Amino acid sequence: MLIGYARVSKNEQNLNSQTDALKSIGVQKIFVDKISGVKSEKPELNELLKFIRKDDTLTVWRLDRIGRTTVGLIQFVNELNERGIHFKSISENIDTSSASGKLIFQIFCVLAEHERNVLIERTHAGLKSARARGKNGGRPKGLSEKLKKIAPLVKASYNSKDLPVEEIMRAFNIGSKTTFYKIVNS
Repeated sequence: MLIGYARVSKNEQNLNSQTDALKSIGVQKIFVDKISGVKSEKPELNELLKFIRKDDTLTVWRLDRIGRTTVGLIQFVNELNERGIHFKSISENIDTSSASGKLIFQIFCVLAEHERNVLIERTHAGLKSARARGKNGGRPKGLSEKLKKIAPLVKASYNSKDLPVEEIMRAFNIGSKTTFYKIVNS
């Protein structure tokens, strides 16, 4: 059975071109979300995944309707494959029920892995270059000089128990409780 999924980002947007394309190739049931692709929770896609069965084909108009990143899309299609469900994209002409469609999808997988490896290499090169110039990444260890200077006053205010923590934080312009308690426990 061909099961369709269509998605637009906003309620005002029109789904007709997607649903028409899905119906034109024989899709029998279409699930529709009107939600941004950035949102990980897509209620109708979740319903579709509960409904779809082994040997069915999840069909979309374009790949970006199902996933925003190549890695996420590959992961999604691999999960379908493990359940014995095929995947088809009309615009990109991918159909994992055929040998050629599987090949194209595997090429996407290889390209995504290459992209990830290049990004890792760049990150490592950038960190190495920064270290060579005396820069170390990450958060500074311990308290800043400014916080070290006010620490005795903050501790005294806290230990006096005259003021609530929030008031002490406001008085000394301390932005978070985590920072406040680092000062108190230093």
